[in-house]
Amino acid sequence: MILHAIGLMSGTSLDGLDICFARFEKKEFWNFDILRAETIPYPKNWEEKLRNSIHLSAEKLLELHSEYGFYLGKSVRNFIEKHQLDNIDLIASHGHTVFHQPQKKFTLQIGDGRAIKIENNLPVIYDFRSQDVLMDGNGAPLVPIGDELLFSEYDACLNLGGFSNISLKINDKRIAFDIAPVNIVLNKLVEKFNKNFDENGDLAKTGKVDEDLLFKLNSLDFYKQSHPKSLGIEWCNEFIFLEFKNIEAIDLLATFTEHIAQQISAVINEHQLKNILFTGGGTYNNYLIQKIKGKTTAEIIIPEREIIDYKEALIFAFMGVLRLNNEINVLSSATGSSHDHSSGIIV
Repeated sequence: MILHAIGLMSGTSLDGLDICFARFEKKEFWNFDILRAETIPYPKNWEEKLRNSIHLSAEKLLELHSEYGFYLGKSVRNFIEKHQLDNIDLIASHGHTVFHQPQKKFTLQIGDGRAIKIENNLPVIYDFRSQDVLMDGNGAPLVPIGDELLFSEYDACLNLGGFSNISLKINDKRIAFDIAPVNIVLNKLVEKFNKNFDENGDLAKTGKVDEDLLFKLNSLDFYKQSHPKSLGIEWCNEFIFLEFKNIEAIDLLATFTEHIAQQISAVINEHQLKNILFTGGGTYNNYLIQKIKGKTTAEIIIPEREIIDYKEALIFAFMGVLRLNNEINVLSSATGSSHDHSSGIIV
């Protein structure tokens, strides 16, 4: 069986829209090839719309859900025309997360899949998280199905995006959980320096770690909880940003970078992992990577840029392929839902 799919991913750090066109083939095992991939940076007005979406009224949020769906649809159409693609079996869209409160049985990723379908006249699969949340799951992380079937040669896969999350096998079961916020906090801190991100961690490197703040951060209850568990922007607003008072921005950067490194290395060491595949935008933060390497003996594998940047979009394309065939694409051992299931609305 061979299928060609486009995966769309918009992360909480608002770097842009990741689009990945890939070929999937199933023989004894699944194989993949990334054929084309691109990040479409958000225009300033779209970045602000998505960033402020959490504050909108219900009516305005529904309007944005539709508008963003058409934006996604047009972006895909432009991508297809630019690369002269054909033989596309489906489009799988993660959407953009506005709310994520699984304890209250809801999560919301905007970007109406029906609008994407209208723009492209191709099968579209979207809303991968809601079903899992309704089934008592966290609705996250979802990428472990791809780690299990596409990247099984590694002890673990760790993503450094808006949040860091890891997936690994314990007793033949794939577990996964969020570890700590990463770029969602670091990128906000560097706004004070008129930058979008801390390139190579160069700014954090010049700051001084505030030991009192570091202790407070490491003492947060979330880090003591057992998996499955997941994080959202609401958690950062409640527990992280409130602690950032009366401390210089440069020292906040240094302290939070140290905090991330300590939390990630603690998880690696606890599970005695030997080799870990690192992906996501935070992988380019050399200072953070060196800090993690200094706290563990595990081999940290940095793959080619294509995998670093597009692994999540690739896996959502793969989740769409699995959903189209009504195969399991969400692992309950990772999300905590009542059982494995095939999730996503098909248009």
